[in-house]
Amino acid sequence: MNQNEVIYAVFNLGTGEIILILLIVLLLFGAKRLPELAKGLGKGINEFKGAVDGAKKEIENVEDTVNNASEKKEDTSE
Repeated sequence: MNQNEVIYAVFNLGTGEIILILLIVLLLFGAKRLPELAKGLGKGINEFKGAVDGAKKEIENVEDTVNNASEKKEDTSE
């Protein structure tokens, strides 16, 4: 089972279910607040992506530092 099959299994929603969810959200929050909610959600997703990218870069920097240190140690022991 590949990753796409897993995602589709978790979010196995048809068109009818998606429309129903959107109508419930519209009723709960109203038409005026939906753009605000979408904007806030978009900002949150962008901040999360930025944090993930920052963490990846930090991990790569640590890996590079460790690799460089181990290479220097091997060079000096020869």
